[in-house]
Amino acid sequence: MLYIGIDLGTSAVKLLLMDETGQILHIVSKEYPLEFPHPGWNQQNPEDWLSAVEEGVPELLAGFDAAQVAGIGSGGQMHGLVVLDKDDNVIRPAILWNDGRTAKQVDYLNNVVGKEKLSQYTSNIAFAGFTAPKLLWMRENEPDLFAKIDKIMLPKDFINYKLTGVHCTDVSDASGMLLFDVKNKCWSKEMLDLCGVQESQMAQIFESYQPVGTLLPDMAKKLGLPETVVVAAGAGDNAAAAVGTGTVGEGACNISLGTSGTIFISSEKFGVDPQNALHSFAHADGNYHLMGCMLSAASCNKWLMEDIFQTEDYNAEQAPITADKLGKNHVFFLPYLMGERSPINDTDARGTFIGMTMDTTRADLTQAVLEGVAFGIRDSLEVARSLGIVIERSKICGGGAKSPLWKTICANVLNVTLEIVESEQGPGMGGAMLAMVADGTYPSVKAVCDKLVHVVDTVEPDPALAALYEARYQQFRNIYPACKALFPILNG
Repeated sequence: MLYIGIDLGTSAVKLLLMDETGQILHIVSKEYPLEFPHPGWNQQNPEDWLSAVEEGVPELLAGFDAAQVAGIGSGGQMHGLVVLDKDDNVIRPAILWNDGRTAKQVDYLNNVVGKEKLSQYTSNIAFAGFTAPKLLWMRENEPDLFAKIDKIMLPKDFINYKLTGVHCTDVSDASGMLLFDVKNKCWSKEMLDLCGVQESQMAQIFESYQPVGTLLPDMAKKLGLPETVVVAAGAGDNAAAAVGTGTVGEGACNISLGTSGTIFISSEKFGVDPQNALHSFAHADGNYHLMGCMLSAASCNKWLMEDIFQTEDYNAEQAPITADKLGKNHVFFLPYLMGERSPINDTDARGTFIGMTMDTTRADLTQAVLEGVAFGIRDSLEVARSLGIVIERSKICGGGAKSPLWKTICANVLNVTLEIVESEQGPGMGGAMLAMVADGTYPSVKAVCDKLVHVVDTVEPDPALAALYEARYQQFRNIYPACKALFPILNG
């Protein structure tokens, strides 16, 4: 049988075709535009996502027997606010995960409603990217449009709705809305009341691996697929990527160097970081996870390479960073190009180079960016360690993980062994694996991970280099506190 995985990203949808043995047969990507109507605002037309899927799936299936497709599963960008009216029309562009317009609403939620109450209701506090602050922003700034809302959903759930006609979401994606009681896996009545919405406007909740329905006849025809294709609830992109790397069960860890950066720690038990520096979310395997999320990770390197250095030859820029230079760079970089979430939760924070001298080179800046992202992930890892969580090994995935240099830096900054899996296809692969559970091919998410995910290489920390990076990290962690008061002044 064949399965389709949908990775609904910020800049493109990546579709993959996989068989039940885990072999990737075909991959197709379709890009779509972003809208920046105001500095710090990021939004997208959900219809562009749908068009990309409708164009991409027939292309994905070219040369294959579409009748063999048994299931579809999605991993999608989290937190985005998608709102439909009673006629199923999109009311406004989706406000995305990296949109920063909700600072006022976040302040209200955290400091007026109070972090303690938010954590009691949802196991989390408010961050600018979460969905609830966006609803409050819309109610305050677009009251006429807010009054038209009939359905509230997340990006991948918009695709599932168009595929099946079922207004659905899964527990992992819903966890990032600040509208969901993570511990009890249900909508929080208190948060819905705070945001002025009804439970009837919210999606039906599923575990990520559960089937939500089959393809609508018109959609099946459009995609060239049988109407019997099972659609899994799917998962938020980080949970789906964790499934794709086999990060399930107790104490497993995954680090993702994608557009954003995450450290993802799965657990069979529900738990909350008392400081709420890490997110406490439901996992796609039916259990839970803690997650630290940086807003900018590989995107920091992309910015430096393409926007500043005007090059796409990443390897050439990294070539001068030889082993003898690691742990000895005199330049530091704060990777806060879009503000930051975990663990500092500061929308005013900004990217900062510090320590430059007349002999600073392009390679020093490149190294500082790679190290700055690793140090940012270490900040979240330290929170997990403060909770008594011991992490000695972690999977690593994402575009940044294709760099041997960056993996070496991460292994030594974090002082953990990094494991590289055979087929690293991120949320799309995880989505396809969830579809295999949804249609009954595998009995559980753990079973499909045990069967299909294989570690093929490791990067071990070097004790001497890890010690050098330990000293550098202790210096790094002083920079943000020293700059914190400046950022809001500089931002006006």
